[in-house]
Amino acid sequence: MDGLKERLLGHEGTDAALTSWHGLATWLMFIMAVPTFVALMAGISAPYGRYSRNGWGLFINARLAWFTQEVPSPLVFLGILLWTGADSFLKHPFSPRSVLAAAFCAHYTYRSFVFPCIIRGGKPTPISVWAMSFVFCIWNGFLQGWCFAKQLSPEQPQWSPRVVVGLAVWLFGWINVMRADLILINLRKPGETGYKIPRGGMFEVVSAGNYASEIIEWSGFALAVGSLPAAAFATFTFCNLAPRGHHHHSWYQNKFKGEYPRSRRAVVPFLW
Repeated sequence: MDGLKERLLGHEGTDAALTSWHGLATWLMFIMAVPTFVALMAGISAPYGRYSRNGWGLFINARLAWFTQEVPSPLVFLGILLWTGADSFLKHPFSPRSVLAAAFCAHYTYRSFVFPCIIRGGKPTPISVWAMSFVFCIWNGFLQGWCFAKQLSPEQPQWSPRVVVGLAVWLFGWINVMRADLILINLRKPGETGYKIPRGGMFEVVSAGNYASEIIEWSGFALAVGSLPAAAFATFTFCNLAPRGHHHHSWYQNKFKGEYPRSRRAVVPFLW
């Protein structure tokens, strides 16, 4: 195995080629964020959850879909770190790079292994939607993994105010992602059907408290890491989730009309 690894990664040409592909994949994520935002704002909604409909392929059990579509991200990320040598992470476990790598894995450990176990049923996911999520998680795992392994040295980034603030924002977002999930999961009592108005946490200020929290989380991550791949991920997260939050907001207003809190915004607190 060591010999194979040395042959594959020991040549500068291979390293340079992967770095070149990594750069292209990073800019492609920035570019793809724009049509994604435009299409979703125009009303093209992914057919899952309350928007579930036929015509998008076979359906996959919700728990299985969540696990299999999310788990490639931490596996690819950790696989790259292990393949390229994780010694520097082990030698500097409290460096910003190591802590931020752990933060990335913490989110996806929760999303891949914990969240599928705590959801109650959940509507099945069309295989086409699952496939898009699966590919994105591989793509993003490669972007962030290669960045941490090859572009950030053990001393980068340093514990600066920017990193500390970014990490604090990430933590705030991550905690509220989990809190929003629990609020939605427990919105209906066993045996109840129909939709209710979410209350508590970020839902007090926006209709899409779960999406807003995840946008905050990865924006903080990008600020702390200070790299193009992290910024591309945060940008795509906003462009993918903000329009969904906008449509959720309109749906809640139409569904509950006079009952719905007028002070709530869609996805950006106090603004949109």
